[in-house]
Amino acid sequence: VSWMRKKDLHILTSSTHTYTGDQRFSVHHPPDSDDWDLRISYAQPRDSGIYECQVNTEPKINLAVFLHVTAARAKILGSQEAHVRKGSTISLSCVVNFHAPSITWYHGTSVVNFDSARGGISLETEKTEAGTSSRLLLTKATVSDSGNYTCVPAGAIPASVQVYVINGEHPAAMQTSGQWSTGSEQLLLMLLVTLALLLNKFPLSYSTLPQRRRRPGIEIPARTMTMMVSEQQQQSLFCR
Repeated sequence: VSWMRKKDLHILTSSTHTYTGDQRFSVHHPPDSDDWDLRISYAQPRDSGIYECQVNTEPKINLAVFLHVTAARAKILGSQEAHVRKGSTISLSCVVNFHAPSITWYHGTSVVNFDSARGGISLETEKTEAGTSSRLLLTKATVSDSGNYTCVPAGAIPASVQVYVINGEHPAAMQTSGQWSTGSEQLLLMLLVTLALLLNKFPLSYSTLPQRRRRPGIEIPARTMTMMVSEQQQQSLFCR
C-alpha cells in the first residue's frame, strides 16, 4: 500500500517506509490490520490537495482523498470597537477552538507587560474540551490604555479589537465594570462553544466526487475532507 500526493506525483509512503524529507508525514499501520493511515503533523493550508492511496493488487485499487485545511482563527468576543469609561475595567476575551499552547496579547505593537509600573493588568486563561479562552483585564482604565489590542494564539490567525477610553457614555458599545452592556455576548459565547464542540466531534465532512478511470484497475470514488485545524494539530488520512 502506498500514499501519493497528486499535485507533484510524490510517493510519500510505501508499506511502512516514508519517502519524503518532510518529517511531518508518516504512515501508521497497526499489526494484523488492513489500515494504512497517512499522518500529517502540524497540518497547514499548503497541505491541501488530493492524496491517493494505492493498493498494489491485480487489478490495482486506488482511493483518492481531497484534503482541505483551513487555518484556525482567534476571535475576540464583542464588536471590533469597545468604548470604556475612564476609571472602569477593560475586559477583553479571546477564544480559539483548540488547545493553544500559548496566547499572547499585544497593545499596539508591544506585548502587554503584566509587570509594568501601571499595574492592574491580569490574564485569565482557561482550557476546556471546546478549546482555549484568554481574558485580559486592565483595571482603572486611563486614556493611555486606548488603542488596538491583538490576541495572538500559537498556531492560529490573530484577532484584534480597537479600545477607546472616554469620559462619558457611548451608547453603541460601552463596557460597564468590565462587562458588556447587553446579554448578547453571553449568547454569542454559548454559540461559539457549541460550534467548537461540534467541530471537535465531527471534524470531517465527506462528499463523493465523480469517478474517473485514468488507467486499468479499480478506482474508488474520491472523498472530500474539510477540516479547520491549527498548526499544532495532526491530520490522518485513512485507507482500508
